[in-house]
Amino acid sequence: MSDQSPPPQGDTSPLNRLPSPAADVLERLYADDARQRAAGLPSEQRTRNVDPNTGRFLGTIARSIGARAIVEIGSSNAVSTIWLALAARDSDGTVVGTELLPERAAEANANLAAAGLAEVARVIPGDARATLATLSGPLDLVFLDAEKDDYIGHFEAALPLLRHGGLVLADNVVSHDLSAYQAMLHARSDVETITLPIDRGIEYTLKLVPYEAPAATTERTAQP
Repeated sequence: MSDQSPPPQGDTSPLNRLPSPAADVLERLYADDARQRAAGLPSEQRTRNVDPNTGRFLGTIARSIGARAIVEIGSSNAVSTIWLALAARDSDGTVVGTELLPERAAEANANLAAAGLAEVARVIPGDARATLATLSGPLDLVFLDAEKDDYIGHFEAALPLLRHGGLVLADNVVSHDLSAYQAMLHARSDVETITLPIDRGIEYTLKLVPYEAPAATTERTAQP
């Protein structure tokens, strides 16, 4: 029998189905994010966390494909990392996050530890492309949420590591002008992509399995 009380009827918060201590950590981090926004801090000083519905979407997609090797580019203080790590834990998988700011990466790893997910996920400080160069793949899922001007470069660095049938999810494609990134995707023949109007907009990109034409067969005729 569970020792946790069921959520109040009608409570549709994405956090209400998450286990402790992850739910408690996320609640704290979302409260911090709300205070930063209310104070009018410039975006470069805020943690700029994904919305709870986006986090739930990330976890749902990761679970739906049984993702075991996940890379996150732009982890900030690990809000989205926690959502992904909860899904990866269900598949005995792992998450490698990247964060350009060393102090933010340290905060992210502390939050992962507090959420009980230090064995599942870690955030590496520094340029994401340098981290990607150390990975061998294949990856199941890549989440892009870094500086928007770098999306194309990060995508091109990550795609060779992604398995066929794997996904690249990119946040903020509606709230920001990412038309160059989207145009690049639409011009490629090795991916299929669609924009989803979830919160600030998510670009959902599938790496296609190469098509192989069936081998030609030669009909044999009966010999007299």
